[in-house]
Amino acid sequence: MIYVTRERLQPPHVRMASFDRRWRGLDPAQVHDYLDRVADELERLRRELTTANTEADRIRQALRQWQSRHTGCRHRQSGAANGRWPR
Repeated sequence: MIYVTRERLQPPHVRMASFDRRWRGLDPAQVHDYLDRVADELERLRRELTTANTEADRIRQALRQWQSRHTGCRHRQSGAANGRWPR
């Protein structure tokens, strides 16, 4: 029996899904093979998302550090563009 919840779908949920059997139902082996493929794909996508989030965090941190080091640069450049250098 499949229960619908607001919880995010996880690969183990797909792997452990079961279905009511009917007299003229689907082939359980085919259903489970397909669910295994879906679970594998979910697992792969979650790994990719984790990697992408980690990389995005690294880039955000590097950008913050760069911005901290270059905070005063903008003011110096605007003075230079007007023919004046800050003293």
